[in-house]
Amino acid sequence: MFCKNEANGYREVLPGIEMKAMVYGEKTLMSEFFLKRGSVLPTHDHIHEQTGYLLSGKIVLTIGEDTFEVEPGDSWTIPGGVAHGVEILEDSVAIEVFSPRRDEYMR
Repeated sequence: MFCKNEANGYREVLPGIEMKAMVYGEKTLMSEFFLKRGSVLPTHDHIHEQTGYLLSGKIVLTIGEDTFEVEPGDSWTIPGGVAHGVEILEDSVAIEVFSPRRDEYMR
């Protein structure tokens, strides 16, 4: 699969948080998230392992009991079943890969 960068295809997941499924295979899905300053992704968990990379902006990421101030170039992995949440300090863009693939993001 190949994905050409396009400005369309984003959908709002929560207020101030938009995402787009970029490419996917049988076991993984890569997505891009636009995160608006002041937004919050509440603490949640899911079965998917989640690996991310912050392209721009600044966020506070909590994984389990650990909290990190994340800046451009930083990356993370969240094991499946571990609670995590995000506070967006600046308008930000993150790339995340999920395994197994999140079919609900492919709509």
